[in-house]
Amino acid sequence: MTHCYRHLSAEDRAAIMMMRATHSIRAIATHLGRAPSTVSREIARHTVDPIKGYDASLAGYRARLTRHRPRQRPKLHPDGELFEVVVYLLRKYWSPEQIARTLKRMSPNDSHRRVSHEAIYNALYVMPRGSLKKELIACLRQGNGKRRPRSRGKDRRQQIPELVSIHMRPPEIEDRLMPGHWEGDLIMGANNRSAVGTLVERTTRLVILAKVDGTTATAAAVGFSDKLNEVPRALRLSMTYDQGREMVKHAEITQKTGTAIYFADPHSPWQRGSNENTNGLLRQYLPKGTDLSVYSQEELDEIADSLNTRPRKTLDWRTPLEVYAEVLKKSVAGPSTLQ
Repeated sequence: MTHCYRHLSAEDRAAIMMMRATHSIRAIATHLGRAPSTVSREIARHTVDPIKGYDASLAGYRARLTRHRPRQRPKLHPDGELFEVVVYLLRKYWSPEQIARTLKRMSPNDSHRRVSHEAIYNALYVMPRGSLKKELIACLRQGNGKRRPRSRGKDRRQQIPELVSIHMRPPEIEDRLMPGHWEGDLIMGANNRSAVGTLVERTTRLVILAKVDGTTATAAAVGFSDKLNEVPRALRLSMTYDQGREMVKHAEITQKTGTAIYFADPHSPWQRGSNENTNGLLRQYLPKGTDLSVYSQEELDEIADSLNTRPRKTLDWRTPLEVYAEVLKKSVAGPSTLQ
């Protein structure tokens, strides 16, 4: 039997009180046209003691209090300051967890100035339909799209002269114990005719983007060399790359920068996990099918800065820029302080 939900009336409560001594809960529910669970909860809630039993007057009084009690506004009310902060950070492509952890870090003793990541998700999905809801949900990182293996695309491999395998890297690189070791890649634009160079420092997760004038080996060598040379010598020790044909001039990069270059195994993106993850984040700013040649180096620097000021779980919710600044200070003090 289906029951249409409505609040219990004074007459319903009076009937429950009169029938309780001689009728079962199911019989009372049938008489009222209610679910037995509704009657059972009502009796349990408003029974003063086993002797007096259910009190209809008390139940009615409590119900009136509840109806007239002002509802507490949720923390993320659209008119609230906290909501504005969350929206601002979502528009910068921060995840709800990054936002929640940072707010907790900034206001550890003020519960009114922080919110859980679950509450942020709930607030987004209960928002009324409209342009703001659509915009904010679009800012969330989508994790249900299947990633195509790189081998389905155009084969970027070519015989790399004097290739040094990733398996020859010193153990401190593998363990991320020493800063100054980078992972590199190109993200490709529309029809593979334009590209942006990406560099991720393995210890701090700092991101550097390099404008590359084309997809040739010469263009890649120039772009990566220019950006690596902006990094202090003690912090540009090595770069690990895939076996893409744009790296056939890797010796030129090493000559210009002093950076040793190691090559991952074919079809092994997990060997450059930090870079692969970063490339996924970058697609929020540089969507697939975009002509990447239209972006200036200044615009790419702004995108990198946006990623570098996002807190990271792997950095204990600090930002790559914070951690890199600490490393940079130590590098000035001397190489022995970098560990």
